[in-house]
Amino acid sequence: MSERKIVVISAGLGVPSSSRMLADQLAASTADQFRLQGVEAEIQMVELRDYAVDIANNMVTGYAAPKLDEVLKATVAADALIVVTPVFSASYSGLFKSFFDVVEPRALAGKPVLMGATGGSARHSLALDYAVRPLFSYLRARTVQTTVFAAPEDWGAGEAGTGGLSERSDRAAAELVDLVQGTPVTERGRGGVESKSFEEILASVGH
Repeated sequence: MSERKIVVISAGLGVPSSSRMLADQLAASTADQFRLQGVEAEIQMVELRDYAVDIANNMVTGYAAPKLDEVLKATVAADALIVVTPVFSASYSGLFKSFFDVVEPRALAGKPVLMGATGGSARHSLALDYAVRPLFSYLRARTVQTTVFAAPEDWGAGEAGTGGLSERSDRAAAELVDLVQGTPVTERGRGGVESKSFEEILASVGH
């Protein structure tokens, strides 16, 4: 089997956190999808809360401490990224943004990225297309079309065939694998949070 290196970045603050739970779900789905193509995925999980002080110091000094430097190098060298942020004030968390602020400019150009987010209400899913995706577009990364948002009610509900979290995770992971492998992205069923107009997404989550 060939091997791909996937770095998973979780900006969850709690222990445990729903963002870490979603990151684990997306990582497992991605490993499974690679395995279906005869490829082994090496997964490196990064909890940004463990590097919060180093990230802050890097922002004010321009110097990355050794442990943070290792994470930054792994992020740049990875074949793909899975990123998950909690949604605060209709956007990504400050810790999440600060980490990508200290990544070298243009270092993520062309990098396949699967985006996920968590929040207390399905309304927060809007942040994926209107905050998180623009960030990675600015960084010139190649974002997966399907994003995955997990609200509290998603955990333990909605199994395969009903648009549940597991199904959405598998679909997004399959698209990430297609990007990494350089194969055309195929239609793999409904699910996830797709790129839609603001009105379409708002209608789908209700008022």
